[in-house]
Amino acid sequence: MQAVYGELCVIAHRHLDGEFGSRTLNTSDLVHELYLKLSRTERIPSRSRAQFFGIAARQMRQILVDRARSRCAQKRGGGARLETLDEGRLHAAEQARNLLDVDRALERLAADQPRAVRVVEMRFFAGMTMAEIAEAVGTSLATVERDWTVARAWLMRELAGPR
Repeated sequence: MQAVYGELCVIAHRHLDGEFGSRTLNTSDLVHELYLKLSRTERIPSRSRAQFFGIAARQMRQILVDRARSRCAQKRGGGARLETLDEGRLHAAEQARNLLDVDRALERLAADQPRAVRVVEMRFFAGMTMAEIAEAVGTSLATVERDWTVARAWLMRELAGPR
């Protein structure tokens, strides 16, 4: 863990700094939650450093999705007392909904194109280069670039909603 901690922090920062950032979680917290999640796994199936970071990015996304689901459930009752919403809380709720929308879209895409979803996770969430992704996925650079183009277009169309 010490050997990759810095790089995991960079990936976590990308997750938290973008549109899907969490006001209740910082970079270190996300890396530590990732560590706890990975430590429950007997063996992390990775052939290379790039593949490990791809797995880490996917797990970080899942941690954020789980937290967003929890926030949305609490928003709908969840046993919490009623409070007034300030602009920060409204923004956090909107971010949670956006992250869940992206997650649902990626799950739909995974039904037909699981490799393309892995490419999106590694590129968008982990900030990996196309060459690193090709190594992690075990395919050619041209195939990864095609998957990225197709997935981006598909996601943009899906997230745009009905016209």
